[in-house]
Amino acid sequence: MGRYTWMILLDMTISSSTRTKTFVLYWLPVILYCGVIFIQSSYPSTQSLPRFLHADKLIHAGAYALLGFLFFRAFQATKIQKGIVLLIIFSGLASSLYGVSDEIHQSFVPSRTASIADVLADTAGSFLGAVVAQFILNRQ
Repeated sequence: MGRYTWMILLDMTISSSTRTKTFVLYWLPVILYCGVIFIQSSYPSTQSLPRFLHADKLIHAGAYALLGFLFFRAFQATKIQKGIVLLIIFSGLASSLYGVSDEIHQSFVPSRTASIADVLADTAGSFLGAVVAQFILNRQ
């Protein structure tokens, strides 16, 4: 093998290693957290939520804020060079779409229902989490 072939093979190994590291550090947390949300949504609803009005919406927003944060972090690690605003939009949309799919999933779970209000809370939390991620991760 020539020198050029070894350089290509070395570059493929390095980029493969970098992709694996990026996946494990940035995308695996997104996937695992989506799994946690899915599993939690698979259980029948409990009626023992905190006793203030719309507490469940606050819980939805908080849960999806974390997902929006994780998506932002993962998208930023993939080096999308389209600007911070698009990173926030991509992150918020990805997290929100997962929220929609989760509401659809819940409609098939006994004693659970799908709710537009929950989707709105998920969406608000998703975008809030992406914005917070931008401020925390890009402090310079």
